[in-house]
Amino acid sequence: AASSPLYTLSKDDVNYRMHFRMINEQQVEDITIEFFYRPHTITLLTCTVLSLMYFAFARDDGNPNNNLWVGLILVISFFLVISVLAFPNGPFTRPHPAIWRIVFGLSVLYFLFLVLIIFLNWQQVKQLMYWLDPNLRYAKREADIMDYAVNCHVITWERILSHFDIFAFSHFWGWGMKALLIRSYGLCWTISITWELTELFFMHLLPNFAECWWDQVILDILLCNGGGIWLGMTVCRFLEMRTYHWASIKDIHTTTGKIKRAALQFTPASWTYVRWLDPKSSLQRVMGVYLFMIIWQLTELNTFFLKHIFIFPASHALSWCRILFVGIITAPTVRQYYAYLTDTQCKRVGTQCWVFGAIAFLEALACIKFGQDLFSKTQILYVILWLLCLVRSGSQYGCICLLYVPCPVNGMRVMCLNLFSCHRTSQNVKTVITLNMLTMCQASIKVQ
Repeated sequence: AASSPLYTLSKDDVNYRMHFRMINEQQVEDITIEFFYRPHTITLLTCTVLSLMYFAFARDDGNPNNNLWVGLILVISFFLVISVLAFPNGPFTRPHPAIWRIVFGLSVLYFLFLVLIIFLNWQQVKQLMYWLDPNLRYAKREADIMDYAVNCHVITWERILSHFDIFAFSHFWGWGMKALLIRSYGLCWTISITWELTELFFMHLLPNFAECWWDQVILDILLCNGGGIWLGMTVCRFLEMRTYHWASIKDIHTTTGKIKRAALQFTPASWTYVRWLDPKSSLQRVMGVYLFMIIWQLTELNTFFLKHIFIFPASHALSWCRILFVGIITAPTVRQYYAYLTDTQCKRVGTQCWVFGAIAFLEALACIKFGQDLFSKTQILYVILWLLCLVRSGSQYGCICLLYVPCPVNGMRVMCLNLFSCHRTSQNVKTVITLNMLTMCQASIKVQ
């Protein structure tokens, strides 16, 4: 019988696979300590079997509730072991690829948990929450015990200083981390201002979105958001200007030098210059930035709707663990999504990006299913105006980006003005930001 001809990959197919591999299965370059990068699969299998035998036969199984907890923890642990063995590295390799495989494994577990939640009824969901934490039986919504946006005309130093609490610090620190991920002043400011507009348009559903105008504009946007964005972008500029040349820890002979090199393992191996839009951006790239903004707003909204519908306070572990977890998986997600938008050779989104998008929509779906009484009060006009504001803000961000063209001068990146655009660029940027703030202030005052 004649043998079938072998399929030969074309040059384009090779390029596509190579570019996708760079964001989905990044390889470690210049391995210095080989022990930490060997598979160790037999050792891991032996430890897994021995630990399973110990927990199966050596512990007392008389407590049914404890049996469920131990079984659940071991299922998660063994799934993460499989994640280390089978899942892709993602776009990052520091401090170790296994860390990011575990992160991806946790995101898959959370995705599967949300799928399970979707098919439960409200009574089963409450029983599950009370099993996780019996104290949730007595939890109350923050909106039922607190007042928001009262006596906004009373502005004193004592009242202003009282707003600088742990939540203000987390607000500031969170925007510093977001700036490190997005790496764009324009996009960060656009998302920051549109989020405050989002709070105004969804205030009729979530009373805790109500804020005094000075709290929303001065404390939130200018101080917490603005300060966090400035700090994050300052760190970005520092990391971008660094020279990345990594010496092997074996070649360092001093104890201080070895400790410093070990600590630097937790810093980026390299730094990518980011430009979301430019004058030659395609329609797909522009729409991709719009989609990025919408999913970002949706993820933020899910945080507040989840704790309002499922009734747990912001200080509960369910709340801050989810925020921390979503923040961690956002890092590889943004990198993979940016590569998909800007790299013409990358035809697929990364696996972490895919799972993140699925998580965002499943969280929203869970909120809609179990919060039908709440969403029955939705005013469609506000939702339409919110979407129009997102489009408007995205258009303004795009116009700002089109005013700049990157050009190298003496080996450094500087921003040069586009000859086809207005020369008063900085004034245009200030005007756009000011108009957004004025719009938000007017809307906030009308509501109050």
